[in-house]
Amino acid sequence: MDKVYTISVLTEDKAGLLNNITIIFTRRKINIVSLNVSTTEVAGISRFTIVADAPKEDLQKVVKQIHKIVDVVGAFLYEDDEIYYQEMALYKVPTKVFLNGESIEKLVRDNGARILVIEEDHIVLEKTGYKSETHDLYEKLKPLGLLEFVRSGRVAISKSKRRTEDFIHELETSKDHVLKISDF
Repeated sequence: MDKVYTISVLTEDKAGLLNNITIIFTRRKINIVSLNVSTTEVAGISRFTIVADAPKEDLQKVVKQIHKIVDVVGAFLYEDDEIYYQEMALYKVPTKVFLNGESIEKLVRDNGARILVIEEDHIVLEKTGYKSETHDLYEKLKPLGLLEFVRSGRVAISKSKRRTEDFIHELETSKDHVLKISDF
């Protein structure tokens, strides 16, 4: 397995961009490990956070191709030490498991999770953290009769001091409408 990298793509909020971006990965036979799309602090701008495991050189080529898409404002390749990131996971476990002396409070507290819902037949827990942390809780709950499990894609923010709004302004006023993250 190759090293995992995070690609952050700023786009105009337009329909069809997801397909245009993912097709670049498909053509190069690069697997997307996780994908998250969200709004940003700038109206009309969305952020795609894509995690992929491939050689850095291949992903640098992908980023260059993504830059060529008309509605893309910027695309950046990051290693884990260049970003702040988290994932969120939800776990559904039978309520009866905790009636046998198992302490749900201790399990939740020891794993930095929280109880989201308590129903008659199940409890839903929420855990935010790194993939290894959410997976660790998964492993602890699995023997207790885990009913359902889901993990979100990575959400990430760069450690750079640049503001998205400033980047867009600089891009609009630059002569060739091209900026690199190193320009900031």
